[in-house]
Amino acid sequence: MFGSQAAVSRSHEWGATHTNTQFSHYNKTHHKQQITGSGQVIKLLADDNKGSRHQRFILRLAQGQTLLVAHNIDLAPYLTELRLGDTVAFCGEYIWNKKGGVLHWTHHDPQARRAGGWLKHQGRIYH
Repeated sequence: MFGSQAAVSRSHEWGATHTNTQFSHYNKTHHKQQITGSGQVIKLLADDNKGSRHQRFILRLAQGQTLLVAHNIDLAPYLTELRLGDTVAFCGEYIWNKKGGVLHWTHHDPQARRAGGWLKHQGRIYH
C-alpha cells in the first residue's frame, strides 16, 4: 500500500543528526523529494478547504527546524485526536521554503504512479 520497496528505500531520513549548516543544505538539496522523520506538533492551523481539502499543522523537528504539514483529507483520514505537543512521524514530499518547508503527499497515490506517503500518530498510520 505504501508503494514499491525501492521507492520507499529512496526516501530520505529527516533526523537529528544534521547540524544547522548541514540542514540548510539538506533542505535545498531535498526539495521535491520524499522524506521521512518525526516532529512535535507546535501549532494547529485551520483546515484549507479550497480545492482539495488539507488538514494543516506545524511540526518542530529535533534539530529545531519547523515543517508545515499539508495532509490531504480528501484522500486520507483526518487526524482527529491531534493535539499540541503530540509527536507525529511522517513520510511525504518535501517542498523547501525559507520558513522551513512544506510536507505534502502524506497519503496514497490514487493513480499508483508514485510511492505513497503517510502520517503516524498515536500508533495509527494515516495514508
